[in-house]
Amino acid sequence: MLLFGHRFIKNETFFHILDSDALLHTPPNAPIYVEFQESNLDIIEYLQTNKIRFALNVATITELIYGASLQASYIFVPKELAKTAQNIAENYLFDAKIVVHIENEDEIEPMALLGIDGVAFPSAIVKINS
Repeated sequence: MLLFGHRFIKNETFFHILDSDALLHTPPNAPIYVEFQESNLDIIEYLQTNKIRFALNVATITELIYGASLQASYIFVPKELAKTAQNIAENYLFDAKIVVHIENEDEIEPMALLGIDGVAFPSAIVKINS
């Protein structure tokens, strides 16, 4: 299981951008975090074209499917969709890892028991303004 933002484990930090100008303020090779919205498709296309790894935060199963088709490296899903999303990802052999936002360490074990690829604490995502 991947642990992002855990105080014991050094792992990647995601940089949450709201527009493509914010990319100028992110470290090289850092994974980008984007909310799935139709208005962000230009950002997602830019990330794809430039082979920049990115995480897509989705709210529905349909958006999960879009995320895989858009070649996201990580797809963040709500807890209530975690098991279903993981099953779909395994069934369709997604390249993306399924990640769930959590607030505290007590939430790691339930996600592990569901077979979720990873969890992210709030400190794993840094918001970048342009």
